[in-house]
Amino acid sequence: MPRWKALPEELDPQIREFAEQLRRLVDRSGLSLAAVADRTGYGKTSWERYLDGRLLAPKGAILALAEVTDTGQAHLITMWELAERAWSRSELRHDLTMDEQRIAEARAALGEYGPAPEDAVPPGARASAPRTGAGARTSQRGQYPAPPGSHPPGDVRPGPSGGRRKVVLFLAGVVGALLVIAAAVLLTDLGGSGGDGGTAAGKPSATPTTSAPPLPAGVRCSGAACTGQDPETMGCGGEFATTASSATIGGSLVEVRYSKTCQAAWARITRATAGDTVRITVAGKAAQQGLVDEDTDAYTPMTAVARAADARACATLTSGTTGCTGGQ
Repeated sequence: MPRWKALPEELDPQIREFAEQLRRLVDRSGLSLAAVADRTGYGKTSWERYLDGRLLAPKGAILALAEVTDTGQAHLITMWELAERAWSRSELRHDLTMDEQRIAEARAALGEYGPAPEDAVPPGARASAPRTGAGARTSQRGQYPAPPGSHPPGDVRPGPSGGRRKVVLFLAGVVGALLVIAAAVLLTDLGGSGGDGGTAAGKPSATPTTSAPPLPAGVRCSGAACTGQDPETMGCGGEFATTASSATIGGSLVEVRYSKTCQAAWARITRATAGDTVRITVAGKAAQQGLVDEDTDAYTPMTAVARAADARACATLTSGTTGCTGGQ
């Protein structure tokens, strides 16, 4: 039975080449996926996704694999950068396709693909529509009888100057209104507070705000946005994570993994057996939980936490043994 599954047919060629290169490195090292996971700090399930082309490995995982397999980093990083660009293009194409589908559905729901029915036109719009010929003049005579001594209404034609005059008057009104508003704002600023008009006018009206620093390349969330997310998928693991605390429970290693960059923590268990569970707690309350299946390791989704010391990792083993980091 072959060790590796066939890569997806629709996979981008650069991503395919990168995944195949990772497979060759693992094969050449002679390590099992469990050993690769243990030595790189990334879970076995995650490595299965990376090597099957279902998820692009983060840069930290690539650097760790290069170190474990004694491989030069420069060439591997170049291949990763090309694969990362291809992965981003694939995600963009998928997003555009979904947007086009939603727009098409919205247009269909609003009936924009067919002519509006006659009874959908407001009665007022039909009544005010311009008409030509004798019928139009008759209507004008009926609505606006000519005063004594004046010309018949049907002979009156508004010239082009009438439309331009209306536009000029409208624009003049808008400009006048803007001038009044500007004057009111200026007078309000000069008045200030406490009668010190000169001092108040020289002060800024609002304190400048500073935006949050950009996240490092590959990191996709921070704080509350990370809660419930996979730490490796969001780029919070690897080089951006540290073990804040750990404990040995019934032969299994339980850890609190914390990412200062992502302002989030998660629990990880290794040397476990199928059926064991691990959970991350904050202030004594369970936040996220993970289950060990056929692998010997598992980790929970992330939960936002400002300080690593506020998080605890707890495990419940199939043997009935329970315990937490920090003695809880």
